[in-house]
Amino acid sequence: MSDARERSWLAPPGGVRRHAPATLRNRAAIATMLGELLPAAGRVLEVASGSGEHCAYFAEHFPKLEWHPSDPDPDALASIAAWCDGLANVRPPVALDAAAATWPVGHADAILCINMVHISPWDATVGLMAGAGRLLPPGGPLILYGPYREAGVPTAPSNEEFDQSLRARNAEWGLRLLDEVIAAAAAQDLVFERRVAMPANNLIVAFRRS
Repeated sequence: MSDARERSWLAPPGGVRRHAPATLRNRAAIATMLGELLPAAGRVLEVASGSGEHCAYFAEHFPKLEWHPSDPDPDALASIAAWCDGLANVRPPVALDAAAATWPVGHADAILCINMVHISPWDATVGLMAGAGRLLPPGGPLILYGPYREAGVPTAPSNEEFDQSLRARNAEWGLRLLDEVIAAAAAQDLVFERRVAMPANNLIVAFRRS
């Protein structure tokens, strides 16, 4: 089953920290790939940070990188701040809508986006690519994680069920065809670099700014 159901939040009574159960299952595998894809130093902008658990985990595992979490949801921003409290290499979270024409971020050496592409309108993916094209330096990576459809590759039954549930919640959501995501990236001078199969029928998809 895809672990991309991260937006089904759990929260401790009386607390602001949200908890996405899938984070505990996927964060170590994602971190292994980030070790291969991220620069040794610099600023990593995380788009759609959600609960903030991933950012806190990665910041501890990559202390030489400065992490800049973001999300459009005020409750998510509060959760991110709570999870990342006390981490010296994490900047305060910023309100950022991936679909917006301008972002409140000056620069980024790398951009990470986990489980957003399918749980948002297509405009958010197009905006993510445009933002990465604006912010990243030549060679800077854009790293995506989540479930996708692939031409000529059967979609796992669990991902088919997940896609149907997403579209029932919002007709603009759903698993995206990887070729269309790659084309949207290419339009912003982002070169497709790697597709890596991950546990629970997810993929890491990596691009580099040309």
